[in-house]
Amino acid sequence: MTNIATETRSVIVEREIPHPPEKIWRALTQPHLIEEWLMKNDFRPVVGHRFNLRGEWGGVLDCEVLAIEPNKALSYTWNFTHDDAAFNLKSVVTFTLTPTSTGTHLRMEQSGFRPDQKQAYGGAHAGWQQFFANLEQILARTD
Repeated sequence: MTNIATETRSVIVEREIPHPPEKIWRALTQPHLIEEWLMKNDFRPVVGHRFNLRGEWGGVLDCEVLAIEPNKALSYTWNFTHDDAAFNLKSVVTFTLTPTSTGTHLRMEQSGFRPDQKQAYGGAHAGWQQFFANLEQILARTD
């Protein structure tokens, strides 16, 4: 028997980025850089640290750092509390950095979208494309 409520989907974005993992790691873990490509935040790279991401759209995401492997992997919850179940999201974002001959393969997976969250899933899919475009711009202009 399958419990439909536990079946979830993920948004996955992967890019080859012409920068070393250490440079990308800084952009993923330093609050002032996170603000430039993602959202305002009070992030600290410490497992168990609870923080918020504050979107320009007025929403606040409740997050907690789940795992950190410097220059390799970062994972945190990405939860949005909403009265409408279709938008009440409990998800996990995981970044994986893999060195390549030309830079880094960056993979982001946001998991936890329920079947009834089609709009949230679509919004995340579009949103992460823009976040990654912003990230690449930041990386191109920072040392």
